[in-house]
Amino acid sequence: MTRDEEVVAPPVPYRPGYEVVAEQILRLIAELELRPGDRMPTENELAARMGTSRTMVREAVKILSAIGRVRAHKGRGLYVSDDEGMLGGSRWGAFFLPTDLDHVYMLFEFRRIQETAASRLAAANATPAELRAIEAAAETCRHGHLSGQYSLFDAGDDDFHAGIAAASHNQFLVAAVREARRLQRQSNIIGMSGAIGGHAAGAIDEHAAIYRAIRDGDPDAAAHAAGVHLDNTLEDYRREIQRRLFGR
Repeated sequence: MTRDEEVVAPPVPYRPGYEVVAEQILRLIAELELRPGDRMPTENELAARMGTSRTMVREAVKILSAIGRVRAHKGRGLYVSDDEGMLGGSRWGAFFLPTDLDHVYMLFEFRRIQETAASRLAAANATPAELRAIEAAAETCRHGHLSGQYSLFDAGDDDFHAGIAAASHNQFLVAAVREARRLQRQSNIIGMSGAIGGHAAGAIDEHAAIYRAIRDGDPDAAAHAAGVHLDNTLEDYRREIQRRLFGR
């Protein structure tokens, strides 16, 4: 191979330092086998372990606190979040690594099982009020996308999926859908820097298809439409992962 033929590696996409440190802290929690409620190393100890500044650790802790993985108690230190939730969601979070691709793919498999089941049940059980709530959430998503208000899109998306779970009339599904989406949000924030979202336009149409099937009382169509939506959302993740790894 001549010099002119040398393969030039694509540039590594920039990641904020606090995002990298947040990922390192999560890996440390897993390595130390810390459980919900366990005390963590201090900010100074974390900074020394990771070769970074205390300021950078503090910013990373803010992110982890916001997504429910770490609790900072003034005067007492840092703790692994102990908010159990109905199904012990923090136990799931204790082993879930937002940047581990195997974990991300397993989470999508789990979500597909949950949300196809929730949609199927919603088609059989949804009340008129629940149908209106699902339709309103889908419209919020659409408006957020068309207006470029991504926080509004995200809020509508959360309400849409939570609304379908509620319409299933199964409280275990409600809790499971909520916790799985919380973990996916962590993957988006820490692993993808909030870059996921190229599928937003398609998601609007998919939401509409799910809503119509639930409204029409067609469980099979509702489950199928939910499965298509989850598969396409996963493909959005795969495209972003490919872009980060290969620059395209």
